[in-house]
Amino acid sequence: MDFTLSEDQTLLQDSVRRFVADRYGFDARRAIVAGPDGFSRAHWRTMAELGWLMLPFSEEDGGLGGGGVEIMLLAEQFGRGLVVEPFLASCVMAGDLIAKLGSPAQKERLLPALMDGSLIATVAATEAQSRFDLGAVATTAERRGDGWVLDGAKTVVLSGPAAGLFVVPARAAEGITLFLVPADAPGLTRRDYPLVDGGRGSDLRLQGVTLGDEARLGPAGGGLEPLLAMADRTILALGAEAVGAMEVLLWSTVEYARTRVQFDQPIARFQVVQHRLVDMYIEYEQTKSLLLMAAMRLDEGGDAAAKAASALKVQVGKAGRFIGQQAVQLHGGMGMTDELAIGHYFKRLTAIDALFGNVDFHLERFASLP
Repeated sequence: MDFTLSEDQTLLQDSVRRFVADRYGFDARRAIVAGPDGFSRAHWRTMAELGWLMLPFSEEDGGLGGGGVEIMLLAEQFGRGLVVEPFLASCVMAGDLIAKLGSPAQKERLLPALMDGSLIATVAATEAQSRFDLGAVATTAERRGDGWVLDGAKTVVLSGPAAGLFVVPARAAEGITLFLVPADAPGLTRRDYPLVDGGRGSDLRLQGVTLGDEARLGPAGGGLEPLLAMADRTILALGAEAVGAMEVLLWSTVEYARTRVQFDQPIARFQVVQHRLVDMYIEYEQTKSLLLMAAMRLDEGGDAAAKAASALKVQVGKAGRFIGQQAVQLHGGMGMTDELAIGHYFKRLTAIDALFGNVDFHLERFASLP
């Protein structure tokens, strides 16, 4: 199988790498995270100008027609810099559902705004009782005349504070149905908070949120399968982010071991340290190999894509914890400080493990798929 990148893919990878290296140093990121929005509006505009926000959308919808490999290349470099702009929530998650299920009028109104960055959207899919089961939806949608009334609550909505639009799954008489809910809709309240990895999240409360039928996204009762496909697409992006973060942790730790002196020699000369570094490298390479497979399977769809996504998520959870723990331990006491980047990468890997299903969840899912 040929893993060689095309010229366009190589140019994309290089441009994102330069952006992260030039504008996303550790101190610069800390200032961005501490800012009022939790991300840089200037960086978001730059991403739009460079066409990165158009990448996941098809050419028919006005995008660049990027597939799994292109999303992987972009997200992997974002992981290297711990980028906090809402690309994942707005373009990969919400954008995927709107592009696949939206009516011509909805797509004409929303997709250009998502691609130029003027609109940020996200998916409010998780509830307090649902754990990782996207089908465990207690939020209700009741028909009222020509419209709908939504009641319920959503938790840990990624990039919720910045979102102007939420894609909300609710249970109607026909089954799980998706709705487009504006952030300023009457009856919608939001509680914002920082996340452990430096991002921002929200809890939503919907009390009598009244919507017209034009707010329904896709057919009534037809929301679950698109949600599951969106989750697999998101897992690919998360896995790529994780690989980028693991790479930084690995080589930062190797460099530290070469320069940290104990007993008149670098600790990298100690056999036990060498063994740990080799084990970190093996876990990183295994994860990257699964990432490549998942990127190629994503565009095929069906059980092959779902199985590859679950395999990747299991490996990301296991390898992320191992590499993060080894990096912290080999850096000694410094590895625990907020002033060192190591702990921040470990936090992001820990958050990725918990998003859209942890190791145990995806082991069971992998075993259940044909």
